[in-house]
Amino acid sequence: MMKLLPDSIKSSCLMLIMLIGGIADHTRANDIVVRKGSPIPTIGKAIEIAQRGDHIIVTAGIYEANQITINKPVTITGREGAILDGMGKYEIMLITSDSVTIEYLTFRNAGVSYVKDNAAIKLNGVKHCHISNNKLENNFFGIYLAKSSYCTVSDNKVTGNGRKETASGGGIHLWSCNNIVIDGNYVRNSRDGIYFEFVDHTTITNNISEYNIRYGLHLMYSKHDTYTNNTFRHNRAGGVIMYSNFVTMKNNDYQYNWGPSNDGLLLKELNDGIVEDNRFFKNSTAIYSEGSNRIEINHNQFLQNGWAIKIMANSTQNTFHYNNFVDNAFDVITSGTVNKNNFDRNYWSAYNGYDLDHDGIGDVPYRPVSLFSFVVNEQPSSIILLRSMFIELLNIAERAFPLLTPITLKDNQPLMKSVHDTDQ
Repeated sequence: MMKLLPDSIKSSCLMLIMLIGGIADHTRANDIVVRKGSPIPTIGKAIEIAQRGDHIIVTAGIYEANQITINKPVTITGREGAILDGMGKYEIMLITSDSVTIEYLTFRNAGVSYVKDNAAIKLNGVKHCHISNNKLENNFFGIYLAKSSYCTVSDNKVTGNGRKETASGGGIHLWSCNNIVIDGNYVRNSRDGIYFEFVDHTTITNNISEYNIRYGLHLMYSKHDTYTNNTFRHNRAGGVIMYSNFVTMKNNDYQYNWGPSNDGLLLKELNDGIVEDNRFFKNSTAIYSEGSNRIEINHNQFLQNGWAIKIMANSTQNTFHYNNFVDNAFDVITSGTVNKNNFDRNYWSAYNGYDLDHDGIGDVPYRPVSLFSFVVNEQPSSIILLRSMFIELLNIAERAFPLLTPITLKDNQPLMKSVHDTDQ
């Protein structure tokens, strides 16, 4: 057939065949297979021979790992059963190159160290890296990013060593980073599930952080961060946001962060934030606010918490609008006698007012701070009197003639129906 073609067409066909063959050979050359007992028995050996952009495939087996350094832009993919083991002594993997992808590997037993932060995967001073679909088990720190930017940490399952706070590190830990995406991860049994310090312009989405020794999310000295659609449950505190600015918190679920001093969301020295469309269910305190100002706390669900809101007197200019407060033991407590926050147009299940003009807004204000809440805050054991008739009479008298509760802390326009039943 080739002999019948004109020379020009024949030449073109030969060049095309050579080009296709060259591409195929080049693709095969980019795959470097790591297999125990082979000429390339370790990831370290694969990195030595790898070129920029190569694909390293790690086959099944347990590979002892002492800080494998990834200093080239490569993709490392684990096959089922590929396990990197730090043997309870070492950091497992250190990434120092931009544009590295690590996926589908299992990392175990990064050693506890009180001198350095040993991690299963540590990224130091890099950009455009992707850590996805890995399993991390019984490590000191799980995934640790330092001085890095424009990286993605997604769909990993991180289970820490969880013995005690001082001997456990963060599940996903960021220090001095910016423009990071933390998405779709499951984290448990770490000191803090997700920890940020000096981290800006970063998003935390679709993660589950539960059963951590300290906090589900811990964010400090950061700004312009957003976290949405996360679940924080069974932690000492769901989210702790401290010394930060311009943090947006939307559509998160805080559940069962329950204990003597456990909070769903703790805000300390936070300015200009948004807390919107979140669900707080059965936390000891749903939101605790201290020294936090100009926070928009709107359209949230506060359901069956011990305290819905604890707001200290040094928190000012905050708004609480269109929230549902349903069946909480106490709706609001404050440490001051003067209110500098706005609580209008919320739904309160404990409100017993009336709506004669049928506009959906109660005709008399609601005072959410009860006298008994002050007593319980000072003497927690008095909670056993919560449902007594005497206590209810005291609360009614205090609402009518407030002496101890802040007279200006009231909802002047309480909603008669819960917010999801209205057009707001």
